[in-house]
Amino acid sequence: MSRINTNVNSLLAQRILGQQNQSLNKSLERLSTGFRINRGADDPAGLIASENLRSEKASITAAIGNAERADQVVNIAEGGLQEINSLLLEVQGLVGASANEAGLSSEEKKANQLQIDSILQTIDRIASATSFQGTKLLNGSFDFTTSAQATTVADFQINAAKLEGTDHRDVKVLVTQSAQHAALVLSTGGTALDLSATSAKFQFELGGVLGSREFTFASGTASSAFAASINTFTSVTGVSAASPGTSAIIFKSTGFGSDQFVSVTISDGGGQAGSFTTMSATDENTFSTVAANVQTIAEVLAAGNGGKRDDGQDVGAIINGVAATSEGKTARIVSDFLDVSLDLTTTGAQALGAIDAMTITGGGAKFNLGPNVDVQNQVSIGISNVAARNLGSLANGYLDDLGSSKTGNVVDGNLELGQKIVNDAITQVSSLRGRLGAFQKNIVGATIRSLGVALENTSAAESSIRDTDFATETAELTRSQILVNAATNVLAISNSQPQSVLSLLG
Repeated sequence: MSRINTNVNSLLAQRILGQQNQSLNKSLERLSTGFRINRGADDPAGLIASENLRSEKASITAAIGNAERADQVVNIAEGGLQEINSLLLEVQGLVGASANEAGLSSEEKKANQLQIDSILQTIDRIASATSFQGTKLLNGSFDFTTSAQATTVADFQINAAKLEGTDHRDVKVLVTQSAQHAALVLSTGGTALDLSATSAKFQFELGGVLGSREFTFASGTASSAFAASINTFTSVTGVSAASPGTSAIIFKSTGFGSDQFVSVTISDGGGQAGSFTTMSATDENTFSTVAANVQTIAEVLAAGNGGKRDDGQDVGAIINGVAATSEGKTARIVSDFLDVSLDLTTTGAQALGAIDAMTITGGGAKFNLGPNVDVQNQVSIGISNVAARNLGSLANGYLDDLGSSKTGNVVDGNLELGQKIVNDAITQVSSLRGRLGAFQKNIVGATIRSLGVALENTSAAESSIRDTDFATETAELTRSQILVNAATNVLAISNSQPQSVLSLLG
């Protein structure tokens, strides 16, 4: 059957040619762009997955940049702290040299003081000048701000705290175990020693965390004189003595905590009919003795070593639901949300119960080191003010006390106290440098490495979904080209076929 009004074969050839041209164009597009998915119609599910992966890649790349920027900030802060540490070591040498009074003229002391004054000024200048893009790093700009500090908190150090937006963080302490001195009570039976004979002697060795000393007392020595003699060597032994108007002498360590101890080793009891006992934290404050753990001097000597010892006790505390590590009256927790150290007063460290220590209202150097902007991926580290007036401790004083005409100056001041202040300052700066170094190495460095691997794997996943496989696509291009050529030839044949009808009319 032959028709000329409708060429069905031509229509079929046109449709097939259009499909082959479409396939050819798609192959050309994929090969020219390098992407298998150029629009949603190419692969709807694949497009959604690849766009999500591209978003993750952008976030990870930004997080790597943030971590690298954090490393640069810490490097600048570390450089300033390193110079301050060198200056403190120089001050340490000047204080030690100035203590050699017999071999040092007053002019040399004054020259040493001039050097210390200039060093203190330089430390203040470094603290105020060290900056990153105009932001001061060592002047307290990145220290944490607090409010509502409890009176039972003597001092504190906030190393890190995570705060969401404008939120604050309350620091709550539950004291579960009292801090205690090491303490022994020698009951003498009267206000003076009463030995078996006038010529008898009471001889013993008293030891503490700093050292030991041997003492010898005669019969009739008053308890107050006994205690005064012990206190003459407190700086040597680390043990003080008190005679609170009772028939007892109390030996007590100068510090709190499990590293403190008081030991008494009797070499000659002299016939003294007294006894030893220990005290609880409450008894320490009232100077009253307790009946527990009583041992007479005769029993101590009969034990063979003639020794009696008591150890101190660290405060036990829970901070914000986390069991704290403690030393003396200081409790600290280290977690991903809060790193804080609290020095409690004696009252706070010995009274069991809850303490609303403080409220952290803001501050800290905050870095977003993860792909998501949320509190889980944020790290906040505190960098305190390292000016001379802030370096030191509450107990001994601060570095600016070594300035001219102040308590720790090297011309006519207290050099022993001055050295303690310098030691505290060196410890404080070294601790800050160590904390920043740990932040760089264990947080920033590990984060950069981890994010690098994540970026690599995410890019690989996105590439496998979206990128063109050139081997496959070139084969598809060749196939499409051949089919287009074939369809074109077929269309030409189909269009010429109706002309055969003319032979029927001739």
